Formats: sequence, C-alpha cells, structure tokens
Amino acid sequence: MTSAKPFHVEPIDATFGAVITGLKLTHMDEPAFAALYRAWLEYALLVFPGQNLTNDEQIAVARRFGDLEFDLMELSNVKEDGSVRTSDDDDMLKVLKGNMGWHCDSTYMPVQAKGAVFTAHVLPSHGGQTGWADARAGYQELDGATREKIAGLSAYHSLYYSQKKFGKIKEKDSEYVGYGLNGQEPPLRPLVKIHPETKQPAIAVGRHAYGIPGLEEDESEKLLQDLVDITCQAPRVYHHDWTVGDAVIWDNRCLMHRSGTWDMSEPRVMFHSRIAGDPESEFAAPN
Repeated sequence: MTSAKPFHVEPIDATFGAVITGLKLTHMDEPAFAALYRAWLEYALLVFPGQNLTNDEQIAVARRFGDLEFDLMELSNVKEDGSVRTSDDDDMLKVLKGNMGWHCDSTYMPVQAKGAVFTAHVLPSHGGQTGWADARAGYQELDGATREKIAGLSAYHSLYYSQKKFGKIKEKDSEYVGYGLNGQEPPLRPLVKIHPETKQPAIAVGRHAYGIPGLEEDESEKLLQDLVDITCQAPRVYHHDWTVGDAVIWDNRCLMHRSGTWDMSEPRVMFHSRIAGDPESEFAAPN
C-alpha cells in the first residue's frame, strides 16, 4: 500500500508490524523521522530490508529513538578467533539458547527497555529467524473474567530465574558480560502494562516472569504460561526470515520476542542496540 509518508509502508500479515522501504535510516530529516516514529507507535515492529548499517550507524539510528540502555551488543555464537562455540558449558551459548524463549528486554532490570534496533550480519543456511508477538492483541483476546483476574496481579522478573533452565552462568571468568546478572533484586511488574504513549493495555509476561504474589507456585506458573500461549499464536505473531543487511526496530513495551533455533554449528552474528525506557513509566521496584 502507498502511504502519504516519505517512505513506503507495507503492513505485515499479522496484528502488528510493517515493512518500510524507500527510506535510508542514515539519511532521515526531522519530518521523516517524526513520521517514522508515528509509524513505529502504530505498528510496534518496523522491518527495513537491505539497510546494511555499520555498527556506528546502528547506534546513531537507535539514539534518535531515545537514550540508550547500551550502545551495542553482539549476539553471536562466534568467538573472537572466528571459531564457532560448541561447548555445553559456554555461557554465551546458554544466553543464546535462553533467548529462544518469549520475553521482553530488561524486565529483570529496574527500568524496562523502550525498544531496540537489531541487525543481521552473518546468518546460518537455515533457521535463525526472530519472532515477535503482539501483547496488545493478546490482551484483547482475553475474556472478561481473565482480564478481571489479572488486573491486580504482578509477577517478579529475573534473568537468574530464566537462565537456570539453560545452565547457571559462571560467576567468574565468564565471557558473558554479566548484564542482568549483577545481583539486583527482581522487580515486581504488573501483568497488564499500559503503554505510556499509546495508552493501550498489553499483557506483560515472558520467560523472565515468575512468582505471582498471592498465588501458589503451580497456579502462578500455569497462569503465566497461559498468557504467553494466548499471545504467541497467529495472527499475533510474526517470524522474520533474515537477509544480511536487514534492520528491525521494535517497541519493547508491547511486543515479546524470541530467537528461532538453528544448527549452532553454523555461525549467526547479530547486533543489538537497546533503547532505554523512561524511568517514569518503565521503573518497577523489587517489592
């Protein structure tokens, strides 16, 4: 479809998301960026084929969306010497496997991330897609009784909790930088999040969430998994088949995401820039 915007918008066949063409992310004037930001709020996920951003360009693009939680992180199964990681005890592989579960970024930190810019640099021959799920549409899918039940409930969020399923990260001499594993107390976040800009409600769960106060452990785990299952199915999901040079920008305040599986004997190198959340809307205390 042709848009009046200074770029072309092709909605994805899902409840969210659009492919953006006719725009070079490194050459946006202010009116073009303002239109792009509005599209981002509307679609939550924007896919930009063939941008081929350098690392510095990626950081600069991310900064236009706000302050950064961190500039750039390589998500890769490739070592500095070019060899592929193979050890089951490799902390980076544990984290990559953990990222294959549905989640939102930095819910385990005091301030949840606003969004992210993600780019593809080296890809396996098959697999390795990235999936996103529309937590706004997931909330709209809930029946009235479930909405009423979760309206006053919260859950703790912890990377320590979620990573236990994939092997404990070593405390010393680990190649993983320790982000999210710095001894912080788990924040307590409501199961329903109101987007600070669009005011739309969304389910706020994912692999880092656990331990709903007031519920038995089994009941808490079942409810959290049920909410993920409701959200993460068609037409509320999109899995992107990457091409080297693609860039995506997503709104972490209303989408969950996950990495797809691939033959991890093959290299996959992605770069992630994380946009910091506004402390006024994204902060959550431990209790």
